Amino acid sequence: MKSPSLIIMLIMIFSALIVIGCTHKPLAVSDIQYKDQRKYNNKEKSLTQDVQYSEEIENEYFDEELDFLEEEEEEEESEILNVSDPLVFWNRAMFHFNDKFYFWILKPSAKAYKFIIPKVVRTGVQNFFRNLTTPIRLANCLLQHKGSAAVTEFYRFIVNSTAGVLGFGDPAKTYCKLNYTDEDLGQSLAVYGIGNGFYIVWPFLGPSTLRDSAGIVGDWFLNPVSYVNPTKLSMGITAYKTVNETSFRLGDYESFKEDAFEPYEAFRDAYIQLRLEKVKK
Repeated sequence: MKSPSLIIMLIMIFSALIVIGCTHKPLAVSDIQYKDQRKYNNKEKSLTQDVQYSEEIENEYFDEELDFLEEEEEEEESEILNVSDPLVFWNRAMFHFNDKFYFWILKPSAKAYKFIIPKVVRTGVQNFFRNLTTPIRLANCLLQHKGSAAVTEFYRFIVNSTAGVLGFGDPAKTYCKLNYTDEDLGQSLAVYGIGNGFYIVWPFLGPSTLRDSAGIVGDWFLNPVSYVNPTKLSMGITAYKTVNETSFRLGDYESFKEDAFEPYEAFRDAYIQLRLEKVKK
């Protein structure tokens, strides 16, 4: 039989082992899950912060783009508003004169011409005059340092004058995909930093500015029709060209005028806006 002291000693050692085991027990499953959840939450928080930071950058960039577009629109509006109209009484009188000329003479002539002449013939005439005025566009492409456009105009003239039978056809566009440019001296002057000056309306010619008026004079010297003699014949050719062009645009003037609250101001602002867009191109 074992002694009581030995039994007491064994009990004490066993109790000590239990206490040590309790104080150094391994992590429970719940503890592991808690730590994993904290890691996941921290990672998710970090990702959320990155996404928010990225969105802030995108929003900042988007706001800058909007600000840039708004500034550009404001510049365009200021460009329009900066064109003075000191000759407003003359301009309004010429606007009404041109308006009556359109409805009383030009429109009836164009309607009758359109009714009599087939579209294929009218298109051929349009192509002919467009080919004939190539020197205007070619020279202004060179003045604006648009080399590729100048080469295009040159090739168009060669192709259409030969294969297109003096320009009545447009094989350069149909087969070679060479589109004509719409350049004039007024745009060239703008490229060199010359401002619009004041707004002016000319009889028969319509809306213009001081700069574009100078451009019209300069382009006149590059237009082969200007050198046709006698002068009456040259003016007759120009009038015929105008009637032919109008036959393709019947109704446009009327629609714009009907939609305008104040036709004179609407046409003035539309002209300045159109010229501004052409200069930018």
